[in-house]
Amino acid sequence: MKNNYYLCAVPHQIQITVSPKESAIQELLQQKIASETGCRESDIARVQILRRSIDARKRGYVKILITAEVYMQGEALPVQSLDFHFDNVSAGQPVLIVGAGPAGLFAAFRLIEKGLKPIIIERGKEVSGRKRDIAQLCRGKGVNPESNYCFGEGGAGTFSDGKLYTRSNKRGDVGYVLRLFHYHGANDNVLIDNHPHIGTDVLPSVIRKMRQTITQCGGEFHFGQKLTGLIVKDSCVQGISTASGEKFYGKATLLATGHSASDIYELFSRENYLLEAKAFAMGIRIEHPQALMNDILYHRTSESEYLPAAAYSLTSQVDGRGVYSFCMCPGGFIVPASTVADGQVVNGMSPSGRNSAFANSGIVTEIRLDDLSAYQQHGVLAGLRFQQEVERLAATYGGGQQIAPAQRTLDFVKGNASSNLPACSYLPGIVASPLHEWLPHAISRRLQEAFRIFERKMTGFLTSESLVAGVESRSSSPVRIPRDMTTWQHPQLKNLYPCGEGSGYAGGITSSALDGIKAADMIATDLGGCVL
Repeated sequence: MKNNYYLCAVPHQIQITVSPKESAIQELLQQKIASETGCRESDIARVQILRRSIDARKRGYVKILITAEVYMQGEALPVQSLDFHFDNVSAGQPVLIVGAGPAGLFAAFRLIEKGLKPIIIERGKEVSGRKRDIAQLCRGKGVNPESNYCFGEGGAGTFSDGKLYTRSNKRGDVGYVLRLFHYHGANDNVLIDNHPHIGTDVLPSVIRKMRQTITQCGGEFHFGQKLTGLIVKDSCVQGISTASGEKFYGKATLLATGHSASDIYELFSRENYLLEAKAFAMGIRIEHPQALMNDILYHRTSESEYLPAAAYSLTSQVDGRGVYSFCMCPGGFIVPASTVADGQVVNGMSPSGRNSAFANSGIVTEIRLDDLSAYQQHGVLAGLRFQQEVERLAATYGGGQQIAPAQRTLDFVKGNASSNLPACSYLPGIVASPLHEWLPHAISRRLQEAFRIFERKMTGFLTSESLVAGVESRSSSPVRIPRDMTTWQHPQLKNLYPCGEGSGYAGGITSSALDGIKAADMIATDLGGCVL
């Protein structure tokens, strides 16, 4: 029997496996840790959870994996501070940042750390005004093309829930991104969960506080300013012009306009600035009852009440193309993500509590350049034209005012029309439509086969209780704005630094933030030598 306990001079880090109930109730967790370390529960001064993840692979037995630091009574407890200190850069050299999404915002913070003054130019509105436009959109009042789920302060992720999971650790310090979000109001879980998530009900406040920090440090924000041209002299970008007629100048320009700003690609094409076509992905959004997903993924465990809404990640290969789940939203909602009135696009989001009765996910298939032979007359914009055409098709088969075309999943796979539809979280509304007929054949065929594969991996996935809605077309950009990977500047346009999802070099909040940070580092290292 263990009867000794640790009197560590330094934190004693442990890894333990606990039940969902033990993970959720602090007293039970502390009892478990005491047992694991051989100490008395009363001798534990503090438990600091460092990492937490769910393992539901074994049928009937869900476990929680926890890494924690345990401090004993009598030890000097560490002073934990996640505070950041940013100097005032009002007098610093100005750097333009086009786009107030994660790439732009995190670039601004890094520029401030380097003593440079960020001037953020954003086509959309600040979060409060943007929230009102989104509410109107969800009520079927139409799309504001400059203020919607894609455009505005915080970027596309602000109102699609703030998932912070990334595999991009090689890009930079993911912990820095998480700590900065936490410092501005994200909950403690973002620092410890394996798949951190802020929540669409929390993220707008976090973004607002980030803006306040930047402006208090001397940075500037200019909302409602849509980029319409680059001010170029001797192949050097000196500034930008906007739709309002204003001009902004800076020592460098960081371009972080997001994956939905197709007008930027049109601008580059018109001006013969170098662009590259790239592979991307398109598909649909699938929605199940969350209770069904919990049963499938947690195997009806007796402790399901202590577990979060279940999430999944699915991948397959069909006809030599990847088909995979994207932006899975447990306890969430499907939302309208088009930026134009004649296009229909869906996305997903979850509130911080993930307490909706529905679970949804994008299921998308890879689109390669050799899949676009019918669009080759559009050159580098072939993928963009294909994307736009499918979005118009979805609008045609929808009901107008962003009503989404939908079909029961089992009907979609079998090629049958749905005479009725199950309940759905999508607020503008859905209408029964034969997606299997009007989606491009290559996409619908791959999705149908992938759903059969997913059913073999997750029994119950393929069911008439679920539906598919169209289209999920903005998971990635079909165009890349190239950059020299040594200088991070555009090959033709000195002092222009493309970054984030719009440049085609990132995907998701965290990787975009890291890309923005790296671009800011490159700007700070070399402002390009342009004389203004």
